[in-house]
Amino acid sequence: MEYKKILKEMFVMQQHLNNETNGLKWEEGYTNKGKLISWKRCIYMECAELIDSFAWKHWKNIEEPTNEENVAVEIVDIWHFIMSYVLEQAYPHKDIDCVVEDVASVSGFGDFCIDPYDMSEYSIYEIINDVEIIIHDTSGFNFEIHNLLTNYFRLSLKCGVNLHKLFEIYIGKNVLNKFRQDNGYKDGSYKKVWNGKEDNVVMSEILKTGILKADDIYQKLEENYKSLK
Repeated sequence: MEYKKILKEMFVMQQHLNNETNGLKWEEGYTNKGKLISWKRCIYMECAELIDSFAWKHWKNIEEPTNEENVAVEIVDIWHFIMSYVLEQAYPHKDIDCVVEDVASVSGFGDFCIDPYDMSEYSIYEIINDVEIIIHDTSGFNFEIHNLLTNYFRLSLKCGVNLHKLFEIYIGKNVLNKFRQDNGYKDGSYKKVWNGKEDNVVMSEILKTGILKADDIYQKLEENYKSLK
């Protein structure tokens, strides 16, 4: 699939998910329940979760190996919120095709479409420093979206995730997010741990079997979730 088509499919899916989750016109900064939306906060909070995927603590589990699978999922989680922020900032002047053209023109996108880097070649502190650049950007008031995207593409590659891998995991996580919403995520009744495994892990296991279509992923999630009841 052509690179821009991959980008567009993700942005279309994210727009649809946000419409379903937050109601139409969420781009104006509030959900249909009147809840304030801060995509920048979402980004830097997910960045903090990514940092916790590494053994950065000098007092605890200092030899613990990096869970590369979890790192990839966290990279995708950050992408959900970056796309949402980009869509919010483009509203109502630009359509998704214009958004895709803007993102594809960003410095670093070309490299992001090729092979990812080997994460083992980088110090975890170098990667964490790259994460903290994004936290610094999004926790401030003035920053350029193009810089945010460039920094994200560089970080993602160092974490072993290029555009194709991002797309594959994004589809799974997008479906999981919809499944969560359909099963009580907002009211707190949703169960995130399924027979001793977090739902993210179950989703990753489904992808590893070669199931990549959204409807099929949803069906498999449903089968696994029903086994809890």
